[in-house]
Amino acid sequence: MSTLNLEIAKKLIEGAEKKSQELGVNMVISVLDEGGNLIAVHRMDDAWLASVDIAQNKAWTSVALKMPTSNLAEATVPNAELYGLNTTNSGRLVVFGGGIPLVQDDKVVGAVGVSGSSVEHDVEVAQAAVEVFENLNIGAGR
Repeated sequence: MSTLNLEIAKKLIEGAEKKSQELGVNMVISVLDEGGNLIAVHRMDDAWLASVDIAQNKAWTSVALKMPTSNLAEATVPNAELYGLNTTNSGRLVVFGGGIPLVQDDKVVGAVGVSGSSVEHDVEVAQAAVEVFENLNIGAGR
């Protein structure tokens, strides 16, 4: 696998949705490419409308900064080094968990963003998508 595309994004979403169902929550799951462009967004029945934007912005933040959004939580509280970071980039940066980059051959090739529940659940569901992605890489002979 060399390119993140819709076929792969659907598999990631499927894995994330399964985890979301196990947790008993309805989520929005988004997948972006390495340029921060939307590949797919999936809103489960009755998931919060606000989560559509949040999930996409979590994925965008992970691509733009090449890190999980959860890494920003402590550094962006009042009086911390990066306080106010979320006000940059037209407010698009999300500084709490739920966005995780997709890495292949030590390069960020995209990201998944999840929103719709507690931060802990958002991270768990996003991680489920990342695990699907990593298994696809292994299956490709990595």
